[in-house]
Amino acid sequence: MTGPDKLTIRRPDDWHVHLRDGVMLKSVVAYTSRQFARAIVMPNLSPPVTDSAAAAAYRERILAALPEGSDFAPLMTCYLTDNTDADDLATGHAQGIFTAAKLYPANATTNSAHGVTDVVRLYPVLERMAEIGMPLLVHGEVTSPEIDVFDREAVFIERVLAPLVQQIPSLKLVFEHITTAQAVAFVDEAGDNVAATITPQHLLINRNAIFAGGLRPHAYCLPVAKREQHRLALRKAATSGSAKYFLGTDTAPHARERKEMDCGCAGIFNAPYALESYATVFEEEGALDKLEAFASENGPRFYGLPLNEGSVTLERRKVDVPASIATEAAELVPFHAGETIGWRFVG
Repeated sequence: MTGPDKLTIRRPDDWHVHLRDGVMLKSVVAYTSRQFARAIVMPNLSPPVTDSAAAAAYRERILAALPEGSDFAPLMTCYLTDNTDADDLATGHAQGIFTAAKLYPANATTNSAHGVTDVVRLYPVLERMAEIGMPLLVHGEVTSPEIDVFDREAVFIERVLAPLVQQIPSLKLVFEHITTAQAVAFVDEAGDNVAATITPQHLLINRNAIFAGGLRPHAYCLPVAKREQHRLALRKAATSGSAKYFLGTDTAPHARERKEMDCGCAGIFNAPYALESYATVFEEEGALDKLEAFASENGPRFYGLPLNEGSVTLERRKVDVPASIATEAAELVPFHAGETIGWRFVG
């Protein structure tokens, strides 16, 4: 496929990142701040970020870990629990500490054991969020063991998300890292206050990647990649030009040995080549002209934030992705490890 040799877009944002903490934070934050002006930072640390004081402290640790001269802005989120204090949540939002709040069903993903056991119990908090215009970010999977892992998103829509949107229709809601055609249909049919993020891995791989020639732990994330029909639905949605969809990498670094152990961690570390991954998809779909809206405009408009000033440039050039990246924290395996990609981030 041929196209422009260079692609320049408004400086983008990442609306879903895991920056971790401590030495891992210092090891990975530069990959995100290099490409993005802002990022929605996930609160599932151990212990999780459940109040405004913890969020303010975490933001300071992120700012301290940034490379010198970086103007990257972390946007903090509150980890919702069955006992979330609505007053603290609202105060933190009013003070600019919290940009949004995150709903993890209990035990749905990494460090989510403290998550919500019954969303209905949280309705008073969510109604308060709707009143103040605070977005809810949703990890949309049920966790019942009798539900097949590949069906958990679709069942969540039916059992939890549709009733929630019906009960609190004014709530601003981001259905994060969607993976299914059912999620696309739900978002498309919902009001303008419902949007979704889409990761590069769910646009580029289907569930076969997890089992290609053996068990591939570095293709394992939650929600897991689904059938090819779902990947194609996601690509159509992302490149459609709809303002309901925007960039959220869900980059999730784990030490190589933590991914390759007998009970390996879920998560794909895609931050080093995030924009290159998205550009690959949009080019393959003949939609490079729509990448800027997806990466740089739809997200801030949904969140009510100003568009970024400045721009970034990608150039058409073959780049050999290393098999692993050595960092102070650990050896990390990036998305596309050992492959050659066709775009290079210039800056």
